[in-house]
Amino acid sequence: MSFIEVTITASPEYSEILIAELGELGFDTFQDTEEGFQAYIEDDRFSEEALQEVLERYRFAGEFPYQTQSIAKQNWNEEWEKNFEPLLIADKVSVRADFHPKPQGIEYDIVITPKMSFGTGHHETTTLMIENQLTLDHSGKRVLDMGCGTGILAIMAEQLGAREVLGVDIEDWTVENACENAERNKCQTLEVRLGDASVLQGEAPFDLILANINRNVLLEDMPVYSQLLLPGNPLVLSGFYTEDLPILQERATELGLIFETSRNKNNWVSAIFRKTATK
Repeated sequence: MSFIEVTITASPEYSEILIAELGELGFDTFQDTEEGFQAYIEDDRFSEEALQEVLERYRFAGEFPYQTQSIAKQNWNEEWEKNFEPLLIADKVSVRADFHPKPQGIEYDIVITPKMSFGTGHHETTTLMIENQLTLDHSGKRVLDMGCGTGILAIMAEQLGAREVLGVDIEDWTVENACENAERNKCQTLEVRLGDASVLQGEAPFDLILANINRNVLLEDMPVYSQLLLPGNPLVLSGFYTEDLPILQERATELGLIFETSRNKNNWVSAIFRKTATK
């Protein structure tokens, strides 16, 4: 399988907007650069016409020069290894590659090889989700990680004491990568499943649901999350911007999910909702 890498020159403000737009086109991995960002999509899903339409929509803000190139799947790790640095989150969680030495004195150590999957901890949303996880009781809980990517949040859930973790993603190569990372971290309670929210039909309830996807998918899937979440328990969302929070809060309220708190990093947001006992 090959991927298309699109390198776009844009200011930080418009990089955020364009990343959100490209996410709607099927781009699912992004990497910041000094002059903008790089976006990745499977070659058979790429439409240059659709890309140009998005860029044209923001022409009023100036030009957004871009370049495209086809890259082989196996080349992703090579490029990633050249640039990947170990990450420390909240002074408690180390996220590193297997070629980095294990840090001393850290409570939680997660080893990740992302391939083309999202979730190394370096993106603001992944960091925000982990910061929120550290505030929540996972011990003995049944946890769902929707849009699991590399499996980093699911792995974090198991390390925090979850008795059972289910990760779900729509891409087969992502599921493969999450399984590899689960094995790399010696996970015992983590299952990874291919599909969208429809694969959750008939599932037993969850004590905690994590979903780091994008605004539109979150809005569409929130009724499923509400149905599967045990009363009094938390739903943690991310993958959206500050300006998206009110519409997500409104939808959550309709479904009996009460907003508790949110974290913000470079305009990206992670929010915690809790299911009421009456829904």
